Amino acid sequence: MRNSLTTTRAGAVLAFTLACTPGKSADIPDYFKTIVGTQNPSAAEVGTKNVLQLNKSMFALYGDAAQIFQHNFLSSHPVILGLFSGGGGRFILYRPGQAPLEAPSVPIQYQLMKSVGHSTMALGEIVVPYINSPDDHSWRGSMASYRAQMQAALDGIDATALQDDWKPNSRAILQNNIDFMDECLKANKITPEVVAEFAKKQSPLLKKNIAWAAQTQVHHWMDVIGQWKQMLGADWDKTYAASNTIYVARQNNILFSVLAQFFGPEAINDRLILIETISFTTTPEDMLDSLMRIVADRSVGAAFFGNYYLMDFELMGGDARQAIIDEDKQRNISVNLPPQVSFGSRQWPTLITPGTGPKTLSDLP
Repeated sequence: MRNSLTTTRAGAVLAFTLACTPGKSADIPDYFKTIVGTQNPSAAEVGTKNVLQLNKSMFALYGDAAQIFQHNFLSSHPVILGLFSGGGGRFILYRPGQAPLEAPSVPIQYQLMKSVGHSTMALGEIVVPYINSPDDHSWRGSMASYRAQMQAALDGIDATALQDDWKPNSRAILQNNIDFMDECLKANKITPEVVAEFAKKQSPLLKKNIAWAAQTQVHHWMDVIGQWKQMLGADWDKTYAASNTIYVARQNNILFSVLAQFFGPEAINDRLILIETISFTTTPEDMLDSLMRIVADRSVGAAFFGNYYLMDFELMGGDARQAIIDEDKQRNISVNLPPQVSFGSRQWPTLITPGTGPKTLSDLP
């Protein structure tokens, strides 16, 4: 039976091939005519396609080489990954010849305080779209449902692992949330005045909540990285580290900042790298791939252009900068570009230029 099926399939393929052979167009069955046919691209189209294929193939070659490079690199260099997570982050240590070591999580009280703080922020998502829309009551369902969850959280806050002297502050935040929701539901409207008064009441409580959460997170990770540095001993000087960030978390990035305390300023943008991503979380595998790509490209830059850190920068950036300046001159536009920095700069990979205005929550009213 199998041989018969195979023969039948082979015959069908042969028939189709013959039908599609030049000079046999008259023999093509009607049901093939809508899909059978060849194009006759020009020499320019063929040439362009062949040249562009080189760039596409580069990424496949990159991937193949990256696997070899990663194996060789991890065989001689410890690597620390600091990954953002809702639980205060993840740290993973890769050591040559050993299984990855994942650090213990930040104590649960960090997540408890973060959840309490976020509960007030979530209320803003419910009410802000409906300020000054007294005839729109579509917010009531979401608010009533969230109020029930808020009450359950308030009823259970004393039983949590939250530090005892921090519980009253969290309790007050939750109670204020409930009072605000009750006021809105009773009035059947949301006004700017009510929202402003609520925000004014919550602000000092939220500041305390945020400060304690930050202290909990930082203390935990300082202990972890300090212990790892001691454990690695002399190998610390050849250890690489990377943490990930999205746009809003790049300034004062906590995981990167903790790592910087132990790596020192000379390692920034060398063995300590901040990798920008497009989502809060990413996988360790993707982070390793990014780190390996950065380090591997440095060798390429050194081989072809004589500078080890050149490839950390946009390769065409220097020439493009001059092209922008030239274009600005022709268009009578003022040049708006940052100061140039040298390849291999150890500058923090976030905003560092001083400016006016508040810089921390404590600077705000």
